[in-house]
Amino acid sequence: MSRFRKFSAFLLLAVLAASPALAKKAGLGREALPEEILAWDTDVRADGVGLPAGKGSVKAGEEIYLQQCASCHGEFGEGAGRWPVLVGGQGSLKGEGPEKTIGSFWPYASTTFDYIKRAMPYGNARSLSDDDVYALTAFLLNMNGVVKEDFVLSKENFAKVKLPNEANFYDDDREKTEKHFWNKAPCMKDCKREVKVTGRARVIDVTPEDGNKAIKVD
Repeated sequence: MSRFRKFSAFLLLAVLAASPALAKKAGLGREALPEEILAWDTDVRADGVGLPAGKGSVKAGEEIYLQQCASCHGEFGEGAGRWPVLVGGQGSLKGEGPEKTIGSFWPYASTTFDYIKRAMPYGNARSLSDDDVYALTAFLLNMNGVVKEDFVLSKENFAKVKLPNEANFYDDDREKTEKHFWNKAPCMKDCKREVKVTGRARVIDVTPEDGNKAIKVD
């Protein structure tokens, strides 16, 4: 028998001999209680599944927003400094400076609710009650022209709220729509083909204009 086979046989016997010990529990921790799991299971689906009981009005949301959110996002959701813009941007997505806000880009109101509940306000996440989150979501929807000023958002009517850009989101269909571009034998060495600039960076002067020499990078 070769040395390799002897070593393999020895290793197998050692593992089998140690298997009862490996099966023993470490004795650390305990199973999570149902209420503990529920406290962290806060994700909300687009159809409203996962929403907690509660409700909140646009008016109540405005008060909470001014106290807890305006210092970063601006009094009107315009963004303070480099903090995210939450309001406006409608019709800007095809332009050179798209504003991806709740009203212009986000597909579902559940994204707003879910993010506020788990991550806001900055530095004091998960401090808001469910009613507070409903109210803040309602206020932001109103600021983006989705609901009226007297609107009260609740678990019961949440799924009826439709954001303007929802129809522009769709499942990844590249396997069907782009399959004819796929090459079963792609070039892997000494590939020669003309390179064209198909898009330009948003920051000025990053992409050289036609006729200008490219910037040399050492």
